[in-house]
Amino acid sequence: MQAGFEVEFPRVPVRPVGAKEVRELEIALIIGTILRPDVFQEFMEPREFTTWIDSLAVAAGALARDKAGYPISRIAEELGRSEATIRNHLQGKTKAGQLVRETYDMLKTGKLRIMLPVAGVAQEVESLKAKVKELEEENKALKEKLEYVRKSLEELVSKLSQ
Repeated sequence: MQAGFEVEFPRVPVRPVGAKEVRELEIALIIGTILRPDVFQEFMEPREFTTWIDSLAVAAGALARDKAGYPISRIAEELGRSEATIRNHLQGKTKAGQLVRETYDMLKTGKLRIMLPVAGVAQEVESLKAKVKELEEENKALKEKLEYVRKSLEELVSKLSQ
């Protein structure tokens, strides 16, 4: 069984009202899409990573604003893209638009759950705990030796001063 934790998106507005809710939906769509296992694998391919991220971000921003009822012209202006680009994303003519739409549908139906893997982290934590314990024991032993040397020096100084 793979260790990890699940991220849910329970309070994200699917019909945003106002700029704050649009931003919340936009962020959920970006994160939710990027971290979907099928999409995450796409990022492992040797492609233009920044182009992919940019396209997904624009598609997510466009869909969030569309769901808030913004006209295409306003969406294009806010996102700094042409109206044609926005339409293509919203109509699913782009891969990014399709993926973001799928993520939105999963979010809307409560099925968007992202499992963030933490495989290897548990072993590393245990390894670090063992190392800390080892260092604490070494520190204790060194303190005892230092105390022994300090007492020996005090006795020697005391004998020499007599």
